[in-house]
Formats: sequence, C-alpha cells, structure tokens
Amino acid sequence: MSTVNYVSKETLEQMKEELNRLRTTGRAEIAHAIAEAREKGDLKENAEYDAAKEAQGLHEARIAQLEAVVATARVLDAKDVDTSKVSVLSKVKLTNMKTKKTVEYQLVSEKEADLKLGKISVSSPIGKGLLGKAPGEIAEIQAPAGLIQLRVESISI
Repeated sequence: MSTVNYVSKETLEQMKEELNRLRTTGRAEIAHAIAEAREKGDLKENAEYDAAKEAQGLHEARIAQLEAVVATARVLDAKDVDTSKVSVLSKVKLTNMKTKKTVEYQLVSEKEADLKLGKISVSSPIGKGLLGKAPGEIAEIQAPAGLIQLRVESISI
C-alpha cells in the first residue's frame, strides 16, 4: 500500500531531474567503473569490483526509491492551501507555552523537510500534532524531552 507524497512543483521537478540523471549518466558511470574493475583480473579477490557492484546496488535502490516517490507524488499549489487550519505547505507561527518563545515553521513533505530553513515534515511528531489546528488552539506534542505545548498564533502561506 503506497502513501501519497505531497510535494511542491519545484520539489517534484528536482526529483524528476535527479531520477533522469541517475538513469542516464549515473548508470553509465557505474557500468564504466565495473568494466574497469573487471579488467584488473580475478573477480574473486577484486575489491574494486566488489565496491563497484555494491555502488551499483545502492544506485539502483535510489532509482527505485525515487520512482516510487514520483509515482505517488501529488503536487500542492500554495493558492489551494486553506489558512483557517494547519495543513501541508502552511507557514505556522507558534508560541511554546513553557518558554514563551515564538518560532515559525512551514509544514512540508518528508522529502522537503529542512529544519535549518524552518521546514518541518508533516509526518514528524510536531507536524502531526499541528495538523488541523486553528489559530489560538494549543497542540500538545509528545517529544522525547517530554510534553510540549505549542499555541498556534497564525497561519499563512
């Protein structure tokens, strides 16, 4: 059973470009490395050959992973985002009820998540706890450090 991966148009294009690159030049480079290693003699004791074959396996696994994500991707457009409640692509201003610190996050798919850029995954504990909340509501999120209470201050795109 596959799950839907919500992504922005830009992220989908980046994944398609990477997939195309891996299928073409990436496969050619690995085939060349295997051929070079094969020329060096006995394959039973050829560490270069073993490494090239392992790299080929990892490469093909990445291609399969990207193919699966692209096949189940659903493009979300920012203009379609409902700002009355927290959803994918929402920018949410939050106040930590304990520390009174305010932070702003954008909820994105796992593939786009980057905490340094303020983008958190909707499948993360914080993301799951915030989904569906409206401004003024408090999300109680169970984290490894204990229960975190975050008040939703505002939602934007």
